[in-house]
Amino acid sequence: MEREGVQSTGVVAVVTEPQFTQRYREYLQKQKLLDRQHRLEKMPDGTVALPVLGEAFLEQHLLELRNHVAPGSTCVLTQLLDPLPSKKAQSCSPAQRLCLEVRRWVEGRGVTWSAELEADLPRSWQLHGNLLLLSGDCFQAKQWEDMEPELWETVAFALGVQRLAKRGRVIPNGCRTPAVTLLLGDHGWVEHVDNGIRYKFDVTQCMFSFGNITEKLRVASMSCAGEVLVDLYAGIGYFTLPFLVHAGAAFVHACEWNPHAVVALRYNLKINGVSDRCQIHVGDNRTLKLSHIADRVNLGLIPSSEEGWPIACQVLRQDAGGILHIHQNVESFPGKNLQPLGSSKMVKQHYSYPQKITTNKEENGATRDFRRKMLSPSIKLEWQRWAKSAETRIATLLQQVHGKPWKTQILHIQLVKSYAPHVDHIVLDLECRPCPLIG
Repeated sequence: MEREGVQSTGVVAVVTEPQFTQRYREYLQKQKLLDRQHRLEKMPDGTVALPVLGEAFLEQHLLELRNHVAPGSTCVLTQLLDPLPSKKAQSCSPAQRLCLEVRRWVEGRGVTWSAELEADLPRSWQLHGNLLLLSGDCFQAKQWEDMEPELWETVAFALGVQRLAKRGRVIPNGCRTPAVTLLLGDHGWVEHVDNGIRYKFDVTQCMFSFGNITEKLRVASMSCAGEVLVDLYAGIGYFTLPFLVHAGAAFVHACEWNPHAVVALRYNLKINGVSDRCQIHVGDNRTLKLSHIADRVNLGLIPSSEEGWPIACQVLRQDAGGILHIHQNVESFPGKNLQPLGSSKMVKQHYSYPQKITTNKEENGATRDFRRKMLSPSIKLEWQRWAKSAETRIATLLQQVHGKPWKTQILHIQLVKSYAPHVDHIVLDLECRPCPLIG
């Protein structure tokens, strides 16, 4: 037997003359040794290479082919360094291709493929350029441990990426640091582009939610020309950048205490050309020294941003007030989801002293537009109840912080995404204005 140029990469193939190809194919199929993910290839000398399943192909198979299947045939092994995918492989979905490639590789190691292993493969993932981020609920079987790190090279090859990472649960350290392990590659920095805005960050240190794209687009559509914004939970610039790049905010004060996110935020402000219109405040936003400067405050922290509500009230302009964008995860229960159309009284003014809670009866055009949005049948009762509770709390905080009455008005409730079964990530737009002094 001869082993011709067999190397550690590529696909192993058996080479023989064209007239013996069909006999070889039938034998390899019967022995479950034929690699169905790659095409047979004609070699420069006119022989044919049949891809086989690597280490599962033993010396005894070579002897069988030469001596019994096709006596007198040439029978050598070679390595196809740039194998061509079969038609079957080309028509597969990425998940199917991953399953086929991993199964071929596992069986090539002499390991029996099982339903347990197949069920443990990922069905979805996040793609960040040439880095693929797996969810934490895959590759959990103990059998995989003995196959690392070559397993990750096979997964990356099957899905056409160069780096691989796997995420776990978010670490509850106040920074929402992702528990991400880099499986393949030397760093976790990636670039993602949303609506023309470039975000660079380290996936092992910073969060990035694709589900927030609807809210980023909504922010980008706002008209914030001439406004000063305070972003209390800036992260890598998820909302800071849309406010600056597209909404036209005059200046943003961005607060962030995750040092890795701060590094990414500084870089993202630079590459998007808006560094001169943003000041980063590093550390706990509850100690922020700013006050009375903001036309708008973004509170983009889930599951709740309530710890930031007092400081949000503090930074609002004392003379004119402004708008709060308050993010929250709200539980919604089946059977109690929708407020009947026309029955909502959510668009109201709430004064920060109890004897003056009145419905806004003199509506201008803008307020009527907001009322139409609020009366949408897609607004859930649980969202409305939470929004009312938040409005009441904010109204109280405003009087405590500023020492005078303010009025508040719910402008809009926006669904961002479904966070978990029966848990919705929403945003409340709350207008807050100081009451004119009487007398």
